[in-house]
Amino acid sequence: MKYDFDTPIDRRGTGSLKWDVAEGELPMWVADMDFQTAPEIREAISRRAEHGVFGYSVVPEAWYDAYREWWGSRHAFPLEKDWLIFCTGVVPAISSIVRKLTTPAEKVLLQTPVYNIFFNSVLNNGRQVLQSPLRYEKGNYSIDFADLEEKLADPQTSLMILCNPHNPVGKIWDRDTLARIGELCEKHHVTVLSDEIHCDLTDPGCSYTPFASVSEACRTNSITCIAPTKAFNLAGLQTAAVVVPDAFLRHKVWRGLNTDEVAEPNAFAVEAAVAAFTRGGGWLDQLREYLFENKRLVKEFVAQNLPELSLVPSQATYLLWLDCSRICEDSAALAEHIRKTTGLYLSEGAQYGLGGERFLRLNIACPRARLEEGLKRLADGVRK
Repeated sequence: MKYDFDTPIDRRGTGSLKWDVAEGELPMWVADMDFQTAPEIREAISRRAEHGVFGYSVVPEAWYDAYREWWGSRHAFPLEKDWLIFCTGVVPAISSIVRKLTTPAEKVLLQTPVYNIFFNSVLNNGRQVLQSPLRYEKGNYSIDFADLEEKLADPQTSLMILCNPHNPVGKIWDRDTLARIGELCEKHHVTVLSDEIHCDLTDPGCSYTPFASVSEACRTNSITCIAPTKAFNLAGLQTAAVVVPDAFLRHKVWRGLNTDEVAEPNAFAVEAAVAAFTRGGGWLDQLREYLFENKRLVKEFVAQNLPELSLVPSQATYLLWLDCSRICEDSAALAEHIRKTTGLYLSEGAQYGLGGERFLRLNIACPRARLEEGLKRLADGVRK
């Protein structure tokens, strides 16, 4: 079946966070897609809606089976049913876990630049953010393990939030890197909370390695947040899962999620997730091909029309990281200028922590014609 990713969808007037902008502006910032989700998922939601009764829901066996089959076949990681806990979203899970596993004023380590909402989950709960900046050399990112271990060794550091694949730099961490992180965290008694929400949005031919699959140390000392929401554009349905192999750690997480009332599904959350993982594979594979071509288009456009910028190579996500260091010290001012003069709305890099100050983040999950319009506006804004 051939799926349509080219037809523009008008999202104005739908209560969309992304598209709640002025007329004439083009939003390419927040991480949701301008594509309709897979028709197989829409059909499942429609069937549920036609029933007409939307009472309290339970998590059925089909939900567990769908996650287990998908991770076993797609990611070569057999999950056990007992490891899985339903949650309304990855961010609610992260915030709940921060509250449950750490105490006020303790430190939570982040590898920056990284997803900006991690900072909210830490700071809003009275904990300290401890930043371990990634090493950026010749356009590529890697981990500064000397800095990482020094900060993990701080007695006040009790939790590390790992982003795998990494948002915003588009990096898939390899098995050796993940194993070393696991060894260091076990050595220094730091629990790993791995956000793997972008794991299904890898480039064609690229695969990701689940952190908990790497070693015994990684498995027993980790909590993993997964969901169909990024890959299938379902964020508004509030559906996710938390994977905790260790029984003792799992009980603490389960208690935290239930205390915070984020462990019960709405009427559509289960149906959508099951449909995504059991019937959405073909749609997702075509989406990944489409996004890869969008990335190729951006790469060629930047090389030909914006030599002042550098595009960081991406292996995953639909979020591209633009190095603007040759033309600005502060990408916030650049983003504001571009929006004011062209209407193009991008994310400025400083909000992602240390190392992001001279970067812009560009969301390319949109029809190609819309992406081409965004690139024209980007070039116009930089020239102005």
